[in-house]
Order: sequence, then C-alpha cells, then structure tokens
Amino acid sequence: MNLDEDGKRDICQLQGVIRSSPPAGRNEEKGLSLVVRIKRALKRRLSVRAEKRIKDAISSTFDRRRRGAKPPEAIPGTQPSQHLNAGDLVRVRSREEIQATLDRWRSLKGCGFLDEMAGYCGTNQRVLKRVERFIDERDYRLKKASGIVLLDGLLCSGTGTTGRCDRACFFFWREEWLEKLDGPAGPKS
Repeated sequence: MNLDEDGKRDICQLQGVIRSSPPAGRNEEKGLSLVVRIKRALKRRLSVRAEKRIKDAISSTFDRRRRGAKPPEAIPGTQPSQHLNAGDLVRVRSREEIQATLDRWRSLKGCGFLDEMAGYCGTNQRVLKRVERFIDERDYRLKKASGIVLLDGLLCSGTGTTGRCDRACFFFWREEWLEKLDGPAGPKS
C-alpha cells in the first residue's frame, strides 16, 4: 500500500510514480522550438480550470469575428453518437472526415484528436470497451465520459509535443470518428 505525505492511501499508481520521478531533463527540450517550449511550460503551470477559461476567452473572441461559422457537430456528414459496445467492428473514418468535426483546438466535445491517431484512419478496428469514467491526470479527478471508446491494441507511444513515452495509454476515440461495420467480425487491418 502506498501512502502519501499525509498518511493517506494513494488512489492511483501514477501519483506515487510522479512523486518519485525527477522531471524530464532539459536535454529533451533542446531540439524543440521556442513556441513548443513555452506551450509546455504554460501547460505545466496552469490548472485545468485556468486553461479552460483561457480557451473559452479565445474561442469567444474568434466566434465574434466569425459569426456565420458552424459548430463542428453541425457539419454535414457528421454522424451522431452510435453507442458502440465491446467487440463491435468499426472503421476509423478518414482524416478529412474527422478533421471536419474538430474545433480550433483539434478536439470534439473535449476529446482531442492527436496526429499519432491519424495513422489509423481508414483501418478496421475492434472496440475494446466503452469509457464511462477516467482519472484526469491533470487534476487527479474522476471524470465522467460519454461517446468515447477504446480500440483494441491502439496505444500511444508518445506525441510530437511530449516526446517518447513508455506508458502505453489507450487513445480515446469519439464514436463520431468511427463507423460501425455490419456483418461478421473479420481480422483487423
């Protein structure tokens, strides 16, 4: 059992790892552009709530300038949530179809689409399970989710912004980015 400084039991293994791990060295940041280093520094220092307030303020400014713009959910061809279940065979929509659903933050209903996910566009995959709750590691709170699934075997190995990561987390996939395939389940492609 892991205990924190106050003698309370840790909820997640990650919290103990974070306390015992030194921050990533400056050597990893040497090859990054100044903009990426500034974004990283801000992200480390801002709370989730402050980050959301900043994004909302920027969004409202842009929205006032672009009055006729449609929200991503109103773009033609975007499917409403289809309630996928574990074992369902799906096709990941094309990159263009997915990008048509994204806002300026490259997300749909708060779920981000990473460049690393684009490699799976157009492939057939199997749903591993629905995501109903998850720990948000930015503020260590349990969050509820709807319309998000995990696809079997599709794991993150790091991003262009954060660099290589050995944790192997599942990507979160919005149901709108997936098309359910009818018929017998075949092999993944």
